[in-house]
Amino acid sequence: MSSSEENVRLAASDVELTVDPRHGCRIGSLTVGGVELLRQGERYGSFPMAPWCGRVENGRFRNGAETRQLPLNAAPHAIHGTVRDIPWRTARTGPAEAAFTCDLAEPWPYPGRVTQLFELTGDSLTLTMGVETFGESFPAQAGWHPWFLRNLGGEDARIDFRPEWQEERGEDHLPTGRRIPPRPGPWDDCFGMPDGVAATITWPGQLELTVTSRAEWVVIYDEQPGAICVEPQSGPPNGLNTHPRLVTQIDPLEVSTTWTWRRL
Repeated sequence: MSSSEENVRLAASDVELTVDPRHGCRIGSLTVGGVELLRQGERYGSFPMAPWCGRVENGRFRNGAETRQLPLNAAPHAIHGTVRDIPWRTARTGPAEAAFTCDLAEPWPYPGRVTQLFELTGDSLTLTMGVETFGESFPAQAGWHPWFLRNLGGEDARIDFRPEWQEERGEDHLPTGRRIPPRPGPWDDCFGMPDGVAATITWPGQLELTVTSRAEWVVIYDEQPGAICVEPQSGPPNGLNTHPRLVTQIDPLEVSTTWTWRRL
C-alpha cells in the first residue's frame, strides 16, 4: 500500500498514468508512447467532481425541508464539489490499477465517503467513482473534469460528439431548463446523451481518444486555446436542485467512464 503522501504511478505497455492523492486524487499525467495527453501547469490533468458537478446556483440546494448553503468558490455560485480540494487515502495499488477513498466533511453538510478506482490497459483507462452516505440521505452527483491538450505537436485536435440536446445556458452560466438543438462551439455547455456519453477527440495523424460513459450528461468546455474538456457526469449543472439523485444507505451513487485510444 502506498502512502497518501506519494504519487501513484500505474503502467501498462507504453502507457503511464500518475495519480496525486494529495491534491484531490487528480490525474497528474497520462502519457501514451511518451506523449503527454493532459495539460500541465495551473489547470492540469483531470480531477474528480463530487458530491456535485458544475455550478450550484448561489451555492444553495434543498434536501427535503432543509436548505443548505455551500461556500461560493465561483461567486455567486459553488462549483465542482469538494473532493478535488482535499487529500485522499490510497486504499490499494497494483501495477495497473489503484483505489482511493476520501470522507465527505465540512463544508459538505452530510457525512459520507467517495471512492475512486483506476484501471489502466495499453489502450484504455477506466475510472469509477462511488458516493455513499454514512447516515442521512442526500442528493449528489459525480463526474470528471479532464484537461486534454488541444495540440500534441501537430495539428489541433478535433472533437466529435452527437448529443440529443443542449441545455440552454443562461447569462448566469446555469441551464435555464430549456432543451435546445445543439449549437456550434466554442462551448462551455452541457449536453444530453440519454444513450450514454460518447465523444471523440482526434489529433490528426497522431491519436484518437474516445470518452464513453453510461452517464447521460456531458459538459464540453473548449473556450481556452490550450485544452479541450470532455466531462461526463451523472447530472447537469445545478442538478442538486433540478435533477436530484438521492444517495441512501442502500442505494449509493456510482458512475464510470472509459477513455479508449488508438494511434493513427
